[in-house]
Amino acid sequence: MSGSPSGWAQHRLLASRRLEFMGAPMHALTMTETLGIAEEAMAFRRPLLHTVVNVAKLVNMGKNPELYEDVTGADMISVDGMGVLWGARLCGVRVPERVAGVDIMINLFGLCAARGYRPYLLGAEWQVLDNVAMRLRRDHPSLDVAGMRDGYFDAADEDAIVEAINASDADCLFVAMPTPRKERFLKRYRDVLVPNFVMGVGGSFDVYGGKVARAPQLVQAVGAEWLFRVAQEPSRLWPRYYETNLAYASLLWRELRGRPIRR
Repeated sequence: MSGSPSGWAQHRLLASRRLEFMGAPMHALTMTETLGIAEEAMAFRRPLLHTVVNVAKLVNMGKNPELYEDVTGADMISVDGMGVLWGARLCGVRVPERVAGVDIMINLFGLCAARGYRPYLLGAEWQVLDNVAMRLRRDHPSLDVAGMRDGYFDAADEDAIVEAINASDADCLFVAMPTPRKERFLKRYRDVLVPNFVMGVGGSFDVYGGKVARAPQLVQAVGAEWLFRVAQEPSRLWPRYYETNLAYASLLWRELRGRPIRR
């Protein structure tokens, strides 16, 4: 873990960077710091559950107490979404940068290959998983994938799936299922899962496997990634993003009005 704090220093860093925005906790961490904490969890076998907050999740947490409980119970909560980053800064909450879940996952694939850690991939469709595995073989030939399982299963299958994950002796687990299903799954099984670093990655397998195109860096930087996604599936995504963004704008306005004026 060259260049990053070691031992309990990472734990103290995590505690010191926890802040709150719109009633939701999150961590003001850089990508480098986030990866360092994830690596420590695997290297020192200290279980750590990671999640992210974006505009949609922040809005839905206000309407869904169970989702709020699942998210706030995670050990590390990254700011994934320019809307949350800019909103927090506008309200005087200091967040250093956006730390997107898909970028964490991609960086950790490389770290696993370099350090010999073994990831388990859970979620998405089998075709997507096959494409992810094919790209991993190309990008990281030395990476040993502990196991894979698609995300199309019933609640009755969950115990057997958790047993298979634990039997694989994986060091980390990436769960590519939609919100709030992945948060509920991880909250339910976090105390019995063997992998030490566990995170939900949503649709990141679809991106890495090539099913969904990711917005160019410039589009991401100006906060228009959601428009890029809408352009790909307008009839399905436009109503959802319109409703969510409108709700977030209203919540942000209330948050701004409720904060004391600095003199």
